[in-house]
Order: sequence, then structure tokens, then C-alpha cells
Amino acid sequence: MANNTEQINTQPASREIQHETTLYAEPIFHVGRFFVTNSLITSWIAVIVLLVFFVLIGKKIRKIPKGIQNIFEILLEKALELADSITGNRKKSEKFLPIALALFLFVLINNWLGLLPGVGTIGFIESQNSNRIFIPLLRGGTADINTTLALALFAIIASHIFGILTIGIWNHFNKYINLKALRAIPKEIRGDISIILINPIKAFVGIVEIIGEIAKVASLSFRLFGNIFAGEVLLASMMALFAFILPLPFIFLEILVGLIQALIFAMLALVFMAIATDAHEER
Repeated sequence: MANNTEQINTQPASREIQHETTLYAEPIFHVGRFFVTNSLITSWIAVIVLLVFFVLIGKKIRKIPKGIQNIFEILLEKALELADSITGNRKKSEKFLPIALALFLFVLINNWLGLLPGVGTIGFIESQNSNRIFIPLLRGGTADINTTLALALFAIIASHIFGILTIGIWNHFNKYINLKALRAIPKEIRGDISIILINPIKAFVGIVEIIGEIAKVASLSFRLFGNIFAGEVLLASMMALFAFILPLPFIFLEILVGLIQALIFAMLALVFMAIATDAHEER
């Protein structure tokens, strides 16, 4: 009797490649314990783009402006006028504008890099828990909460540094922990009994200001991240429905949103720096 042999296929069945938009940036490689994510690579590209651009522009600067230098000088003057409307002081505008303008350009380039063809669509396949996951090599830097949180922390910390340098560490400290108001109670209580109620309220308002500083970080970071991340999800959805023509209006919309969000972020940073350098006189 012949033996019937049954061939068993031991090869795994073909698995579908999964590509999901994640809130977190995917790691591409690591150096020791430091992981380099796709959003971090995009942020580096943004820095390189800005560096090369300004080096090339710097080589063409002349004492007597002509050509494109005239355009940049007009734009810079308009930026100073806009800063003056916030700070109310040209000296403050000249001091704060370089930081606000650097934040604007960095955020803007990151916002627009996320819209380029290939960003989010070119990558590699990685096996995770018997699943095949697509990992994009590049991801918009501002579509990562870590990037926007770092930018927000930088803006808030810079505002406090300017506050300390402008009005002094003691006056700046008393904006938040108002020891001046508490120390004034024994000295002024004989002249005004109401100071027992007023000055503790002033001290409490300072504690509320501390909460406000934490809220500023959350507001700056989540506003920028939410708008850019939502825009990328919207574009991905439109392209999944129909890859041609349909996404075009949304791409132009996201270009505009990227510009507006960069402007809002820079202007808010400028507002925070202006507020931090204003001294509040205590009675």
C-alpha cells in the first residue's frame, strides 16, 4: 500500500502591513540609550534649511541694499512695527524680536515640511508582535507633542530670564510669591487696617500666577500640536478616499494654517516676554 504524504505549508501567511497615525513619534534609530525619532530628524532638517538660507543671505548683505535685501528689510521693519504694538517700546521689540522671529521661522518650516510629498509616506516595514508595521522616515516636527512642548518651555523660560534681567530677581520673584505684601502688613497695619485682608489676597494672586505659567506651557504646546496633527490626519483621510485632486484644497488650507499657527506661537511668546518685563508696583 502506497504511503500518501501530505505536504504541510510551514510558511507564515502573508500579513497585511499596518500604518496608523500615532500621537507619538516613531523611533528610527538610537545612539546608546538616546532614540532618534522621525520628527526629530525633520526638526534637524528644518534647522539645516534655516542655517543654509541665512548663511547665503548673509553673504549678500550690503550697506546699500538692493534687490532681495530691500524686501527683507521691509519685512523686518514691518515685524518691528508689529512687535511695537505688543511691547509698546522699540528697545524691547529689538531685544525680543530675534527670539520670536526665530521661533516663527522654525515652527513655520516644520509645519510646511510635514506637507511635502514623501513625509509620512516613505519609510520601512518593521515586525512588531507578529504584525507588520509601516514606520515613516520623516514626520512633521510640530506634529509631535515633544517638539511643541520643548518650544513652549523654551518660550516661557526665556520670558522669565528676560523678566529677571529687566526688573531684577527680587521683583520678578514677588510676582509669584509676594513676600513684599506679607512683609508690609506689620508696618502699615496701623495706618490702614484693611491691609490685613488686601495683602494676603495679593499674595494669593501670585500663587494663581504660578498656575497660569503652567497653563501657558500647556496652551502653547497643545494648540500648536493639535492643529498640525489634526491637519495631517485630515490630509491622510482625504488621500485615502481619493489620491488625486480632492486633497489639493486641503493642502492649500494646511499651508495657510501652518503660517497662522507659526505666527500665533511667535506672537504669544512675544506677549509673554513683554508681560514678564513689566514691573508691577505694590502699594
